[in-house]
Amino acid sequence: MHIRIATTNVEIADCFPVMKELRPHIVENQFLSRIRSQESAGYRLAYIQEANGVVAVAGFRIGENLAWGRFLYVDDLVTLPGQRSKGHGAKLLSWLKEQAAKEGCEQLHLDSGIQRKEAHRFYEREGMTMASFHFVEKIAPNKALQATPKSGAPEL
Repeated sequence: MHIRIATTNVEIADCFPVMKELRPHIVENQFLSRIRSQESAGYRLAYIQEANGVVAVAGFRIGENLAWGRFLYVDDLVTLPGQRSKGHGAKLLSWLKEQAAKEGCEQLHLDSGIQRKEAHRFYEREGMTMASFHFVEKIAPNKALQATPKSGAPEL
């Protein structure tokens, strides 16, 4: 079981069927461009591939803030349903912890939907603890700012 970082378009595309299990709202023809866009902010996509294809993926990034110091944040961690309980998730999480240490991180963080009880049991079994509540509020984006090219500031 070898873990690699998806760097080519083909490797990223091969991760889509697995990621779709966790992020069903993502459309396949937008997956590659969304990953490439997130890469510019430090996102990386790790995966485990077996003879029959990619079976597990983890999207992550390195960050730093006042609350946590330097940290590795796991955006996505998912295994194909037919491949669960075979050690893929544990292997990826262990690898992510090793990556965090190599990158000088003091902590590893992730959020998990409140409905994902099985995932919570998995994280606790792997040594993680629930440390906070995550609150969210939907915001209607300012359309004028969205239309502004990324390279420049909005005109006033």
